Amino acid sequence: MQTVLGANGQIADELVRELHRAYTRDIRLVSRNPRPIHPSDELVPADLMDAEATSAAVAGSDVVYLTVGLPMDSALWEDRFPTMLAHTIAACRTHGSRLVFFDNTYMYPRTAAPQTEETAFEPVGRKASVRAHLATMLLTEMAAGTIEAVICRAPEFYGPGKTQSLTNSAVFDRIRAGRRALVPLSAHTRRTLIWTPDASRAMARIGNTPEAYGRTWHLPCDPNRLTYAEMIDVAAEVAGRRIRYTTLPRWVFRLGGLVNASVREVEELLPRYAQDNVFDSSAFAARFPDVPVTTYREGITRLLAG
Repeated sequence: MQTVLGANGQIADELVRELHRAYTRDIRLVSRNPRPIHPSDELVPADLMDAEATSAAVAGSDVVYLTVGLPMDSALWEDRFPTMLAHTIAACRTHGSRLVFFDNTYMYPRTAAPQTEETAFEPVGRKASVRAHLATMLLTEMAAGTIEAVICRAPEFYGPGKTQSLTNSAVFDRIRAGRRALVPLSAHTRRTLIWTPDASRAMARIGNTPEAYGRTWHLPCDPNRLTYAEMIDVAAEVAGRRIRYTTLPRWVFRLGGLVNASVREVEELLPRYAQDNVFDSSAFAARFPDVPVTTYREGITRLLAG
């Protein structure tokens, strides 16, 4: 049995499809209101804020994937994420399940230095502090040998379906709608984005590779990082038309944050767009050379055709 906690988000849905395609039909989907992806999926409604419910949802699982997503709300993250992870760790210990934790890069330094699996945490802001705390919680348990686990870390998403990110909403969704793209802070810094199906496919591979546990993996991204200006040029070539964009300075987000809570939550992340973002996934590429990686051109072409 392989169990997905936080089912029916974009990462989780793609993960379930990959597990079903390549590894097992014995899949359990756990969320408040889980919906099946395949007829054989087992559905378990559970609230991960409830320790007993979490333990019952994990019981009988060989591998557990924690893919829970929460809205961009710092207070909500501080209140719920640590408790959910603590309950999941306890449940996996109780039932002898391996844990695959899906993570992001918010805890990394806000610099142009390449980010590797050994990059030290330097969280700035509430959401970054939560992510650093979560990763440290799990790393501590792993080092103590209380749980067999692995951290799968990904940079900003772009991709199909329900994929949510600033890049998707401000750039590619607007291009698809025939509107001017909106670029945060700079169109000329290199960005590392991960195609969401690639993240899920790689996580499934790691979860089903016993020797991959006990460490952090950066999930695979196109190493030929493009700037937003270059991505928009690719989109223009694919669409066969000129695509205009506007670069939004930070003061626009600050002003918007005065009246819009969602914009206010995004502002914490903006310094990351002011310089290159170089997320290094070469360790994964070396260990799993047969796992395909979607290039920016391939991804943009699929987005605009969808």
